[in-house]
Amino acid sequence: MTSPLSVEEIQRVAELGRLKLSSEEVSEYTGQLGAILEYVAKLQDIDTEDVEPMAHAVEVQNVFREDEPRESLPCDAALVNAPKTDGEFFLVPQILGGGGA
Repeated sequence: MTSPLSVEEIQRVAELGRLKLSSEEVSEYTGQLGAILEYVAKLQDIDTEDVEPMAHAVEVQNVFREDEPRESLPCDAALVNAPKTDGEFFLVPQILGGGGA
């Protein structure tokens, strides 16, 4: 069985991924990735004509609660564990320059 991938293709993919592979690794991955592609090619032969497309393999249900208004957390309780506050807001380090464009 011959691999559908060449050594050059594996080296190119490694280069694109910024991976430095030894010649042994290139040889090993050529076989492994080739086997994966052969398996995927076999899946193309499966008749899925009467299979309904689905987003998930199992049924997914919304597990969120109803969105109902309620009392907010008091400001002092929200700020109690903050490292720095001004008594009303969280204080965080400035990450953008203060100058104009």
